Amino acid sequence: MTPTSTALPRQTKRYEQKRQAILDGAVQLFNQKGLKGTTLADVAQSVGLITNSVTYYYRKKEELATACLLRSIEALDALIATALQRETPEERLRTILRLYCERLAESASGDQPPLMSFSDMRSLTSPHVELVFDTYNQMFRHLRSLYDLDGAPTLSRAQKNARVHLLISVMHGVRHWIDHYEPQDYRRVADRISDILNHGIAAPQAAWRPSVLPQMTWPSVEEVSPEAFLRSATILINEQGYRGASVEKISARLNVTKGSFYHHNDNKDDLVTACFERTFAVMRQVQQAAEADGKTGWDRLCAATNELIRYQLSDQGPLLRISAFSALPEGLRGQTKRTMDRLAQRFSSFVVDGMMDGSIRPLDPFVAAHVVDSAINAAAELERWISGVTRDTAADIYARPLFIGVFSPEAEAEAQPANTARSAATNARG
Repeated sequence: MTPTSTALPRQTKRYEQKRQAILDGAVQLFNQKGLKGTTLADVAQSVGLITNSVTYYYRKKEELATACLLRSIEALDALIATALQRETPEERLRTILRLYCERLAESASGDQPPLMSFSDMRSLTSPHVELVFDTYNQMFRHLRSLYDLDGAPTLSRAQKNARVHLLISVMHGVRHWIDHYEPQDYRRVADRISDILNHGIAAPQAAWRPSVLPQMTWPSVEEVSPEAFLRSATILINEQGYRGASVEKISARLNVTKGSFYHHNDNKDDLVTACFERTFAVMRQVQQAAEADGKTGWDRLCAATNELIRYQLSDQGPLLRISAFSALPEGLRGQTKRTMDRLAQRFSSFVVDGMMDGSIRPLDPFVAAHVVDSAINAAAELERWISGVTRDTAADIYARPLFIGVFSPEAEAEAQPANTARSAATNARG
C-alpha cells in the first residue's frame, strides 16, 4: 500500500532496501521529535543521504509519515490475524499481546525497526489523514472481531468498541514503560498484561461499585483565562504533539490573537510545563481523595479510576496523554517522565493494599498500575469510538471490563452505577 497514487520507479532490491532504510530512520525520528519536529533533512542525515535522495522516494514529509504509519498499522494487523486463529478468546488476546511485546523486544534489541507511534496521526492533512485513519479503522474492526468468534460473550457494538479501545490503549501505553524490563522479559510482561485483561483485577467477592469521592474542585474554564489557555494547549498537544501545538493554533482555538496569548503567558515552553503540572495536580488530588475515602485497595482503585475518567470527559478535561512527553525538548523531558511514572506507580500501592486486604486477586502490581494508567490516559478519546458515551457512563462501559475481565458478559442486573449514585448524592446535598 502506498500513500500516493504516483507510480513508483521500477522496484529493485537496492531501491527497496534504501526505501526501507529511509522508513526505519524516519520512524526513529518521528517517535523522538514528533511529526512536526522532524524534517526531511533530519531523516536524510540519519541514514547518510542528502535531502534530494529522500525526496526521490517521498516528495513531502507527510508522504513519508503516512508511509511509516501505514507500515506500522499493517504490522499490527498482521499479528492480529495470526492471533485470531487461536481457539479461545483468552488465547487470542494473550497471543496478540505476546506477538506485540515480542516485536517491541526485537525493536529494543535492534533486530527489527520500531513501530511508529500513532499519537501524531491527527496532525496529518488531507488526503493523508483520511488514508491513515481508514487503514487504522480497518485494523480496529479486525481486532473487534475478537468478540465475534466462538467463545466470546454477546456484547453490543458499543461494548465491543469500548473493549477494543481499551486493548489498543494498553498496547500503545506499554511502549512508554516496558523499558523498565530487559527485552528478554517482554514476553513475561505480555502474559501478565493478558492475565489482567482476561481475568480482571477483582478478587471473587469484589464488585464494580465505584464510591463517590468528595466533590472535586477544578478551576473554571472561562472564555479567555490562564486555565482556558492550559486546556486549549493540552488538547492540541494531545492531537498534534508539542511542536504541532503552536502559539497560533492555541490562540486560534480560543479565537484570540497572539498578543492575547503573550498577555497571559510568557512563552510556549512555560505554558507546556504548566499543562503537565495541571495534569499532575489533577491526578494527585484524585489519588489522595481516593486514598482517604476508600476502605479497601479495590475501593480506592475503582474510585480514582472512575473520577479520572469523568474528568477526561468533563468541560475541564482532558489530561495530557502519556505520549506527549516524548516529543518535548530534552530539557523538559526527563523530569516530566519521572513524575508521570511516579503518579502511575501510585496506583500500584492501591493494588498492593487490595491484595493485602483480600479485595484484589494476586497479580503484578507494577503491571496493573500501568495498565490502569494507560486506560485512564486514553479515556479522553472515548467519544470518538463509542457512540453516545458520556462522562456519567464512560467508566461503566470502559473501565469495568478491565476490572472484572474483558470477556466477562455484562450482567443484566447491576448494582446502582457510580454515576447514578453520584446524582443521588448530589441531589441529597442540594
